[in-house]
Amino acid sequence: MTSLFSRAPRAVLPILGLLAPALARAADLDGSQLSVMWGVPFAGILLSIALFPLLAPMFWHHHFGKISAAWALAFLLPFAIVFGPGVAGAGIVHALLAEYIPFIILLTALFTVAGGIYIRGNLRGSPGLNTAILAIGAVLASFMGTTGASMLLIRPLIRANDNRKHVVHVVVFFIFIVSNAGGSLTPLGDPPLFLGFLKGVDFSWTFIHILPDTALLVGALLAIFYAMDWWYFHRREEIRPVDPTPADEKFGFDGRINFVLLGCVVGLVLMSGLWKSDVVFDIAGTHVGLPGLLRDIGLLVVTVVSLQVTPGSVHADNQFNWAPMQEVAKLFAGIFLTIIPVIAMLKAGVEGPFGAIVKAVTNPDGSPNPAAYFWATGILSSFLDNAPTYLVFFNTAGGDPQVLMTTLAPTLAAISAGAVFMGANSYIGNAPNLMVKAIAEDRGVKMPSFFGYMLWSGAILLPLFALMTWVFFL
Repeated sequence: MTSLFSRAPRAVLPILGLLAPALARAADLDGSQLSVMWGVPFAGILLSIALFPLLAPMFWHHHFGKISAAWALAFLLPFAIVFGPGVAGAGIVHALLAEYIPFIILLTALFTVAGGIYIRGNLRGSPGLNTAILAIGAVLASFMGTTGASMLLIRPLIRANDNRKHVVHVVVFFIFIVSNAGGSLTPLGDPPLFLGFLKGVDFSWTFIHILPDTALLVGALLAIFYAMDWWYFHRREEIRPVDPTPADEKFGFDGRINFVLLGCVVGLVLMSGLWKSDVVFDIAGTHVGLPGLLRDIGLLVVTVVSLQVTPGSVHADNQFNWAPMQEVAKLFAGIFLTIIPVIAMLKAGVEGPFGAIVKAVTNPDGSPNPAAYFWATGILSSFLDNAPTYLVFFNTAGGDPQVLMTTLAPTLAAISAGAVFMGANSYIGNAPNLMVKAIAEDRGVKMPSFFGYMLWSGAILLPLFALMTWVFFL
C-alpha cells in the first residue's frame, strides 16, 4: 500500500521546480533597491536584547523567545509577500545552514564541555594567584570560548577570594580579561570571530594579526589589576578572620575527560578550515561543504559524549543547566533572520540605504578607515550583541574575506578587535558578562549597577582603547 510519506517526495518535486528560479534570485538580492525600513526588525531585536533586561527583567525572562520570534516574523511575512515565498525561503535556508546552525552547534559543544569540568579545592586569593588565574583564563578563552573559560574559572576565583573584604574589582577585571579580551585569538574564542571563520577568514588569521593588540590590552589590564589588588590586599582588615569555605578539599579537576573532548573540538574546527574539498551540497541555493558538515556532526558527537561520560556530581557542582544556551539559541535565530536585508543593504555600499554609515568609516579617497571601523564596531558591540555587529561591519567593508585578509587586513583587524574587546564596555556587550555578574551576586558579591560598571570600564578600558587606536589603527 502506498503511504502518504512515500508520495510526499514526488509531490514536493514539482513545487521545488517552480520555486527554483526564485531560489536562485535570492542570493542576488539588490540591497540598493531596499528601503531602510527593512532594517527595523533587526534594530528592534537588538534594542529588545539591550533594554528589556534592564527595564522589564521578569517579562524578558519569561518571554524573550516570543519577542525574538515576533521580530523574525515582522521581517519574514512582509518579505515573503513583497519578494515571494521562494526568495524568503532561500534566505531562511542560507541563514540557517551557512551561519546559524554551525554557530549554535559550536557554542553548544564548548558550553557542554566547559560545564563538564569542575575545579575543586579552595585556593588563597593573593594578588599573584588572582593575576595568574586571569592570565590563564585569557589564554583558555581563545580555545574554549569566553563563555566556557568564564564558567570554568569564575566560581573557583570567587571561592579563592571569599575571605577578602574587596572582591568587586576581581570580578570586574575577570569580565574585562577572560569574558572578552582573551577570546580574540581564534574563531573558538568569541562568536563574532567564528562568524568570520564561517565567512571564509582563515583560522590562524586573527592570531597572527590581533596578537599584538591582545598582548597590549591584556598585559596592561593584568598590570593594572595586580597593582590594584596588591593595594587592597595589604590594607588593614582586608582578610576576614574566618574563611567561609575552608580548604577541606584537595585541589584538582573533576570531569577531566572533557579536556580531551575540548581538544577534539579544536581539532574539528581546524579540520574544517584547513581541509579543502570539492564535495559541496547545494541545498536551496546554499552551498554546504563536506568539511563543514563533518565538523558539525563531529561537534554534535562530542556534545553527546560529554553529557554521557561526565559524572552527574560534576554538573551539579557547576550548577550546569541549559537555560543560557536556550536563550542564546532563541535570540540568535531571530538575529540571523532579521539581519538578511541589513547585510544586503550594506553590501550596496554608498549607493545603498546605509550609505551614511559606509561614508562615516571611509576615507575621502574611498578606502576604509581602520580607526573609524574599530570605534564604530566597538561602540555598537558595547550595547548590542557583538556577533551581529561584527557581521554588519564585515559586510560594510565589502564582505570579501580574501580582500579583507590581505589588502584590507588593517580594517578586518580593527573590526575584529572592536567587536571582541569593546564587548567589555557594558554588561550587555557580551553574553558571559551577565552570566559572570549573576554568579558573583549569587555568591554574595555586590556587583556594580549597569552604569556603575560602565564607570569602571570607562575609566580603565577607554584610555587603553585610545592608546590601541594610536598604536595600531592610525
